[in-house]
Amino acid sequence: MSKQDDFSRRGFLTATGALLGTAALGAHSPAARAAAPISSGAHVAALVVGTGYGGSVAALRLAEAGVNVHLIEMGQAWDTPGPDGKIFCNTREPDYRSYWLRTRTKAPLNYFLGFPIDRDIPRHAGILDAEEFGGITVYQGRGVGGGSLVNGGMAVTPRRENFAAVLPSVNPDEMYATYYPRANAALGVGTVDPAWFDTTACYQYARVGRKHAQRSGFPFVFVPDVYDWNYMKQEAAGTVPQSALAGEILYGNNHGKKSLQKTYLARATATGRVTVSPLHRVTSVAPAPGGAYTVVIEQLNTTGDTVATKTVTADRVFFAAGSVGTSKLLVKLKATGALPALNGEIGKGWGDNGNVMCGRANHLWDPTGALQSAIPCCGIDNWAAGGAFAEVAPLPTGIETFASFYLSITNNPHRAQFSWNGAAGKVELNWQTAWKQPSIEMAKSIFDKINSKEGTIYRTDLFGVYKIWGDHLTYHPLGGAVLNKATDNYGRLTAYPGLYVIDGALIPGNTTVNPFVTITALAERNIERIIAADL
Repeated sequence: MSKQDDFSRRGFLTATGALLGTAALGAHSPAARAAAPISSGAHVAALVVGTGYGGSVAALRLAEAGVNVHLIEMGQAWDTPGPDGKIFCNTREPDYRSYWLRTRTKAPLNYFLGFPIDRDIPRHAGILDAEEFGGITVYQGRGVGGGSLVNGGMAVTPRRENFAAVLPSVNPDEMYATYYPRANAALGVGTVDPAWFDTTACYQYARVGRKHAQRSGFPFVFVPDVYDWNYMKQEAAGTVPQSALAGEILYGNNHGKKSLQKTYLARATATGRVTVSPLHRVTSVAPAPGGAYTVVIEQLNTTGDTVATKTVTADRVFFAAGSVGTSKLLVKLKATGALPALNGEIGKGWGDNGNVMCGRANHLWDPTGALQSAIPCCGIDNWAAGGAFAEVAPLPTGIETFASFYLSITNNPHRAQFSWNGAAGKVELNWQTAWKQPSIEMAKSIFDKINSKEGTIYRTDLFGVYKIWGDHLTYHPLGGAVLNKATDNYGRLTAYPGLYVIDGALIPGNTTVNPFVTITALAERNIERIIAADL
């Protein structure tokens, strides 16, 4: 065999806190079920670290090229129903399935009317990781499918005129002619039916957002998404189980959202060449004799304990653990001597995609609706004039709130760096909360004007006591192994042939919109070149 072949009130308050962050971020299909976890001593042609957008693209395209692929995923497979018969828990009642190895929830919006609303939960390998660094909390998906499990599915291609600032070393012609269309088609991207949008009760909140934006002179745009819009229409008609209209998103979606499990990973596993090991975590990658790599992997149980440590050999390794996961691992491997020849750009260029959140209190004559779809479908575009794009986000609490909520993506210039703290034995990030101020000012370029026009005020009870801005988090981590700096222009770690970065770590901190379509399209571009040139 060739080397390549081997190759209640409480419930309402909790729902409020859990759901307000969803904009950032059919029947469930267990497409990536692992037949058996990887064995110690195994030799694989291609090992992919992570099952998010970049890793899923790599797995599919490598398998189609005839390469056997093993995917390593730190989180669960999410293919087994819980006691309630559902794969994922509801955001109104977060349980053991909700958070990654936490004993208390950490909702993106964790106050209401000035009162904290987080709750105690059992420690478990849940679906949403709220990873805390010194100056920021980074929300990430944990499970087979990565961030696609927990985001709002907003599938946005950046405007062509903004692309040079996103990926300056990449030819925009090939991206917009080939790789963005390829990514959008494979992800199943679609747009809400405007006529249905104008009449359905579940988007009354978005229509209020449109009215306020347009009266203040801002462009209002419909935003593509990977939700099954026909399914959502059936939800509204009451003919199928509710999912988006039941507020399911932040801790997974049981029905209508086309996560990677239903798209790239389903196609990858259907090739017969892709195997997945959930609840496995890569801790080391180092050169092995003959040009391969020795990979050390910890197997976890559902409470986060290491139950086995395995050593395998891989001819090629693709780092796709997400911006934070890939950056942390590479920084550690460089500093501790496993991969000392990685260049000095490793760990640099990390950004938060300019994320900042806020809410506005509307007048009584502008109700936003008791029923709100958890899937956002529109936004306010003030990027050219004010450096901000604001999603009109849901507030699906089940009651009328007379409030509008927004997640803004802004042109924040600040970039942070990951570094190894040898004394503490961990990787740290030097982001400072004060660096969010440019994002706040850019978001204010929209909402100060709307408030002035409408005679409304900011909500001050959602992120603490008398605190207007959600400046403590990001849903869109980017950078840390920047393309054409930490790697070559196709993600190769050139000091180590056969090692690649293929996820959001390649993108220097900002995409001007929700990033996952750009991550997917860039992965499509890079893996096509890698297969043609390196295999």
